[in-house]
Amino acid sequence: AISTTISRTSSTMSTASTTVSSPSESTSTGTVSTSRVTESGTTTTKSTTSGPTPSPHSTTKVTETPSQETTTTGTGSSVPGSPTTAISTTISRTSSTMSTASTTVSSPSESTSPLPLTTSGTTLTESFTTTAGTTSSKFTTITATTTTSEIIFTGSSSTSGPTSSAVTTAGSESWWLCNCTMAICIEDNKVEVIPIICNPPPKPTCANGLSPVQVIDDDGCCWHWECDCYCTGWGDPHYMTFDGLYYSYQGNCTYVLVEEIHKTIDNFGVYIDNYHCDARDVVSCPRTLIVRHETQEVRIATVKPNTLQVEVTVNKQAVALPYKKFGLSIYESGINRVVEIPEMKINVTYNGLSFSIRMPYSLFGNNTQGQCGTCNNNTADDCMLPNGNIAENCETMADHWQVVDPSKPQCSPGLVPTKSPSTTPVQPCKESAICELLLGSVFKPCHKFVQPDKYYAACVFDSCVLPNLDLECSSLQIYAATCADQSVCIDWRSHTSGVCSYKCPSDKEYRACGPVKEITCKSSQQNETSTKQVEGCFCPNGTMLYDSGVDVCVKTCGCVGVDKIPREFGEKFIVDCQDCICLEGGNGIVCKPHECAKQDKITCDGEGFYKVNEVNSEDSCCPIVTCKCNTSLCTTKAPKCALGFEVQSHIPSGQCCPVYQCVPKRVCVHQNAEFLPNSSVFVDKCQNCFCTNEVNISTQLNIISCEHIPCDTYCEPGYERQPVKGECCGRCVQTKCVIHTAQNSNLILSPGEFKNDPYNNCTIYSCVTMHDQFISSTSEITCPAFNEESCKPGTTTFLPNGCCKTCAPVDSPTPCSVRERTDFIVYKGCRSVDRVVLTECEGTCGTFSLYSAEANSMEHSCSCCRESKSFEKEVTLKCPTGNLISHKYIYVESCSCQDTECSNSQSKELQSTEEKDKASVLNRIKRAISLTSK
Repeated sequence: AISTTISRTSSTMSTASTTVSSPSESTSTGTVSTSRVTESGTTTTKSTTSGPTPSPHSTTKVTETPSQETTTTGTGSSVPGSPTTAISTTISRTSSTMSTASTTVSSPSESTSPLPLTTSGTTLTESFTTTAGTTSSKFTTITATTTTSEIIFTGSSSTSGPTSSAVTTAGSESWWLCNCTMAICIEDNKVEVIPIICNPPPKPTCANGLSPVQVIDDDGCCWHWECDCYCTGWGDPHYMTFDGLYYSYQGNCTYVLVEEIHKTIDNFGVYIDNYHCDARDVVSCPRTLIVRHETQEVRIATVKPNTLQVEVTVNKQAVALPYKKFGLSIYESGINRVVEIPEMKINVTYNGLSFSIRMPYSLFGNNTQGQCGTCNNNTADDCMLPNGNIAENCETMADHWQVVDPSKPQCSPGLVPTKSPSTTPVQPCKESAICELLLGSVFKPCHKFVQPDKYYAACVFDSCVLPNLDLECSSLQIYAATCADQSVCIDWRSHTSGVCSYKCPSDKEYRACGPVKEITCKSSQQNETSTKQVEGCFCPNGTMLYDSGVDVCVKTCGCVGVDKIPREFGEKFIVDCQDCICLEGGNGIVCKPHECAKQDKITCDGEGFYKVNEVNSEDSCCPIVTCKCNTSLCTTKAPKCALGFEVQSHIPSGQCCPVYQCVPKRVCVHQNAEFLPNSSVFVDKCQNCFCTNEVNISTQLNIISCEHIPCDTYCEPGYERQPVKGECCGRCVQTKCVIHTAQNSNLILSPGEFKNDPYNNCTIYSCVTMHDQFISSTSEITCPAFNEESCKPGTTTFLPNGCCKTCAPVDSPTPCSVRERTDFIVYKGCRSVDRVVLTECEGTCGTFSLYSAEANSMEHSCSCCRESKSFEKEVTLKCPTGNLISHKYIYVESCSCQDTECSNSQSKELQSTEEKDKASVLNRIKRAISLTSK
């Protein structure tokens, strides 16, 4: 076995000693060659001989001069062609700069052969340059040459031991020993042991203004500085390329943010979908961030414009977070949704207002293209076009990175914009006070790590172009996020007077400086070594998140089921009708079907009843069987009640179906209509009627009370009030003729009545009805010519009419003769057109009554003045209808006294001649009046 120990002392000389031991007792000597590297790069070698040829128990010391310490460890295999040899290297540090390396070679069995060994130590120096800075590593090479003539081992012929990183260079085999030490087999019986010494490289300055990161070398021993590829975008929108070049671009299509120039990852790319976020279509805002990796496409889309509400889909299917599949993981980190590809160390975040992309330079340096530019720590080529040319500005370059999006047919990849988009407001405006926070004391702790000027310019632009959208908050948010990425956390939202406030759910609280990955009950409780923090909603102090996929804050880590209710270990509960218990270990919650208590058998008899399962208020999982009533199952139907009555039903106790009866509605009924009490009822227009509250016992209906409308009973003379259909008080109807006399007095005559004028007997008034009309007439008596001188003195008198004068009769009577007069003829309502001559017989005949003594009675002789010769005449009559008819009347040509039978004096009253004359005159007057009225 060969054991090498390197120790450092206060001098600049390092001594390496190699000891070769064997189980058998022998003494040997070895040749030691010492090499020393001077500062000028020359090497001085000194060989010494210590005693005779080394035996298996001999020890050889080698002295070397390294310029730096060794930190690499490793183990190696045996020298070819010889029995298996174990080599171990130990590096020890002291306060001095001197180190001693001793190598011991031991054999597992006794050997009697001589074992010559020569070990030489040489210090080598190698330098290399990276993008981020220069790292120097100096290697110390210790060459141990062992010559084995013959070694005899007992027991196993080989020795097992760990072997790592064995490589063969230039025909030699090499392997890593422990503590970053490499062993190289130069040739047979010769091994080089090379401890690697690391120098801390100088810290470079990154073009993007961010701090470089430490990256372990490929050999796993030393590290070097690199500037990570870090690209951000925010607002409407503003971009910061991988190398820190700032520009704004207002395209509203879908664009490439980053793709590989030379494809090393299958189907990898990050894309942004922008849209016009104001009505003028002047500026754009990010809407969807798209990450493609191999067979998966992740879309983080904004749910509501200009908010931090997003939703995540994978291959167009919504997924729950955290999500991990096919080398890609998605999770929440504060306000952000993070997409990580751990194998490639890719980290992409998006929150609806801003995005960031972090990629390691070691894997993507000089191999990126898109709107995020080329990651090479040089801004000169950040505006590279797809054809490799460099655009005049990145605003022009950004338009060339369109991709085909079926949802945006107006976008055509490859079109060159007509003019360079303007990134400054057209009119100067006063920037928002919120933007001043970037330059003030709030963000001052971050100024020395990240310069705020570009974020300030973006904030001013957003506040001027879109003053009503509060987009300036995105500039502060992305600057704070970049500061947090540099391990500087700023609590800034509380200084914006609520403009940029962030509201958390009721069970969470806002923190500006929260952990990147919140500790949960399911995650390991190791201390988080990362100094980076994020803002977001976190569980209040004294609680923690139960699990990354179960958004419930708990005080104690127990169980959380589908009901999202925290449970303690040992707690029993019922969920989804299962008896569950929260147990520590395993799946946590163990459930079994819920057991229900036995229930007595229930039968539902009676019409209308049926069985139903009801929820048990004491145990919702165990329904109770009860009898329910369904009246639709009842066969008895409600009767049809008469007007004024209604159906009333009631369900007797213990029954389901109702019992019906017709009961009065306490209303009045008139002409098939119902009237409520105290309401008006129209019976007729002559009565005011209303419905009372009184009930007719026989009909059970309310009584209608009526009052007749008051009427005026007075009528003019000649009129009488008579009932008229359709009128309440009747009407004054004429029943008599009203005649106005010459003396302005009214004379009332009934139909058929005649009356002389009270002041003039020659005027006669009469009244007749014709066709329901009352017609009054006035007749003037025309007296025949009368010569008073022809009368004997003292014999002048008035005729029975009281109007005409005549001579009183004397002894000689008036002979029977024909008398003429002129008058109208009226027949059946028709009257002659003109007056006609009418004749009549008038005069005194020999009529007497004498007493006969012989007969002892009165003898009568009666003679009547009658027509003796007459004939018919024809006259034309005019009727009221206007028709003319022909009418015949009798004309008397001559008269004579003719005997007639005298009546018994005892059977009739005798009338005087004067009365007969009066009757005759009256008849003539009536005829005259009748003809006159016609």
